[in-house]
Amino acid sequence: MTAFYLIFLTMNKPKVVIISGATATGKTQLALDLAKNQKAHIINFDSMLFYRELNIGTAKPSRYEQKSVPHSMIDICSIKDPMNAAMYNEQATPIAEKILAENKILFLVGGSGFYIRAFMKGMYETLTPSAATKDKVARILAEDGAAALYAQLKNFDPESAALYHPNDSYRVGRALQHFFETGKSIAEEKNRFEKIDPYNFSQNRFPEWNIIHFCLDIAKPEHEKFIRSRTDSMLKNGLVEEVKNILEGPDVTGDEKALQSIGYKETIGLIRGEISDLKDLADKISISTRQLAKSQRTFFKKITPKLTFDPIKNKEKIFDSFGHFLA
Repeated sequence: MTAFYLIFLTMNKPKVVIISGATATGKTQLALDLAKNQKAHIINFDSMLFYRELNIGTAKPSRYEQKSVPHSMIDICSIKDPMNAAMYNEQATPIAEKILAENKILFLVGGSGFYIRAFMKGMYETLTPSAATKDKVARILAEDGAAALYAQLKNFDPESAALYHPNDSYRVGRALQHFFETGKSIAEEKNRFEKIDPYNFSQNRFPEWNIIHFCLDIAKPEHEKFIRSRTDSMLKNGLVEEVKNILEGPDVTGDEKALQSIGYKETIGLIRGEISDLKDLADKISISTRQLAKSQRTFFKKITPKLTFDPIKNKEKIFDSFGHFLA
């Protein structure tokens, strides 16, 4: 097979651009800038943008931005009906295939590493638990709390229990459901998944795609300034009022999984009197956001292949790389 023919095959593959990175690194703006004047469509993989009720605290793209380049997987569910990675894959995959069938450039944009990895590599092969199993685990959590739920997992499946924090009730509960349903450790499935090199995106569910991955990374001192500035802007733009309105909604308790995300959890603390004032609130949100950014940065460093750029210092290089990708 000649080099020319290999190039020809690559040129004719559907083109997919992944833009990842920690929170507050300019992913949305870069996607809009690259997609401008292109026949393109953006699919979001930032988990907090799924929820219709959450706007200010998620830095959700404006209606104008979403119209300037078509977006999908934004405002697709309520905080009362949480999304998970399996549901995301089920909804996003046919959308992506339709976009590429229309000869558009697909942009996958977000900061939720687990979602883009699940999309590219697939999920752990776990059975969907029965309603009885779900109820059993939910009852343990409701009646006895997170510590009891973790104790149950540690008793039945200590190998899996060692993978999770005792307060991570969602993952602990999923592991316990898996054990009750199958009699097997979810750690076994995790180990199988690890053997397929889960951070290597060159081996993925879509071998027919031509993929370029831009990972945005800003130097820590500058990034911390951006995080604080964005936090201050969210509060100035009405984050507290947004959360108050959400809490006044029917059947909203404040304990919903989405409302435990950064910005919303702390603001609920202010409303409930657990945080003293707006300055204290801004400090706490900024600290939590920096911690999130650190974990996101650690995750995305493991992903290969990718091109890592500082979007402030290297924007021209990003555009050059994008131009070569399209050529």
